[in-house]
Amino acid sequence: MHTKLSPMASLFLFIFLASLTVGSAGDQNPLTQKSYLIRYWNKQTGNSHTKPVFLLSKASPLSADESASFAKLASSHNHNALSSRLSAFCASANLLCFPDSSSPTHTDAICLRYSINCPPPLDTADQRSHTTGIFFRESMLKKGTVMPMWDIKDKLPERSFLPRSISSKLPFSTSKISELKRVFHAGDNSTMETMIVETLTDCEKAPGLGETKRCVGSAEDMIDFAVSVLGSRNVAIRTTKNANGSKQSIMIGSVKGINGGKVMQQSLSCHQSLFPYLVYYCHSVPKVRVYEADILDPNSKAKINHGVAVCHLNTSSWDPNHEAFLELGSGPGRIEVCHWIFENDLTWTVAD
Repeated sequence: MHTKLSPMASLFLFIFLASLTVGSAGDQNPLTQKSYLIRYWNKQTGNSHTKPVFLLSKASPLSADESASFAKLASSHNHNALSSRLSAFCASANLLCFPDSSSPTHTDAICLRYSINCPPPLDTADQRSHTTGIFFRESMLKKGTVMPMWDIKDKLPERSFLPRSISSKLPFSTSKISELKRVFHAGDNSTMETMIVETLTDCEKAPGLGETKRCVGSAEDMIDFAVSVLGSRNVAIRTTKNANGSKQSIMIGSVKGINGGKVMQQSLSCHQSLFPYLVYYCHSVPKVRVYEADILDPNSKAKINHGVAVCHLNTSSWDPNHEAFLELGSGPGRIEVCHWIFENDLTWTVAD
């Protein structure tokens, strides 16, 4: 037999339950970017039983009111209104903004402060030396293998995505460098200008044969691009859990081939780019096998990481001088080449 509550009792019960909801809401607050992102993920992928944990960790900290306010400023003529509020914008949105970026004399200090490997002078070629541990053969991905691991630690400064309502209103093209410099107070020949130009130039390079690429500055754009490239709403995000094992020997533990270890005709890899807000360079990767593996300490056999590895099966179009061939002692089309997904980079696949 059910007892009917009086109107007053019902009101008290409602207030009590509401207080519990607010107190434990966190990401459940419908006005946060994280909650919006969960709703967007559910709508675009139809996968409501799995949250996009990685993307949520990169979601904008802006409140709904802040997002609306900064989006309005970003819509202003020449973005002058947003530029005048840069300090508040950077602090609220968790962006990378140099307070002294208008002065090129502070380049070295900025590089040190943010642990950024600043680009070399334009007349200096990248002379990366021959190393070991970046690339390996697919046969090494089996339980018990001991192998070196390259430094996969994310060395870029922490930033967040911008909501698409803001990023879509900001220029993102080398043809509009002057506007971007104005927004982010980047002086001529400053580190900020170099950072912006380098990233935009990479993003505008023509894709390789059979490659589809795009730079994305919002989680929504990344979701949409992944669904489009993979041709399925049933998508999954895979990333290496942390950087443990970097620059040392590791032991491979349990290994799982994604999609049963079958060759994937298409996957999507996304790598961080250096920009005031979080931008990922995403590109399609054809004919790969993707693996997840427990990474163990070779001495204690304790699990220290859970890694994601991508094995490129068709290397016939690669440069003969590609570092993978120098390291593994082979050439284009003769071997497959595998590598770990670095910390805070990710690969998208059709879900198992």
